[in-house]
Amino acid sequence: MAHFGSGVEYGLHCLLWLVEPLSTEPASSRELADLQGVSPSFLAKIFPKLEKAGLVVGSEGIKGGYRLARPADLITILDVVDAIEGKKALFECQEIRGKCAVFGAAPPTWSTRGVCAIHSVMISAEQRMREELGKTTLADIANAVGAKAPAGFAAEVRGWLGDRLDMRSKSRST
Repeated sequence: MAHFGSGVEYGLHCLLWLVEPLSTEPASSRELADLQGVSPSFLAKIFPKLEKAGLVVGSEGIKGGYRLARPADLITILDVVDAIEGKKALFECQEIRGKCAVFGAAPPTWSTRGVCAIHSVMISAEQRMREELGKTTLADIANAVGAKAPAGFAAEVRGWLGDRLDMRSKSRST
């Protein structure tokens, strides 16, 4: 089972679409869901978390939607993970080291002294993972994706989002 749920992946992909030059206008969570072929109702639960964490700002109205709250190079992957998943531990030690059948009713003090060796390794691994996620930004990922995309891709995405905005405007005016 994955430690991070699909919400992290969906959230990161959505935020990438809000990085310039792909997007210059706000985009609704529904448009972002449609753009990627993911569940609009699932994304509708993710964006309030991102907004509460100060990663996006939402606006209402015909031309409303979400924008990044700050530049992409100031949003770390750890910011997104923590916003969506919360700051939960990677590993929860169950202290089974003191429950060995050989110990009988009371474990010897040596067996439970200090931090569990297994827990210690897990704490170290989590610290390294959080450090990596904390130094990698949304801009870093956007640049990697942008390097793969053909030259006209950003214009295609802006056009697709613009068409959706036009459809929204027309449907509300009728």
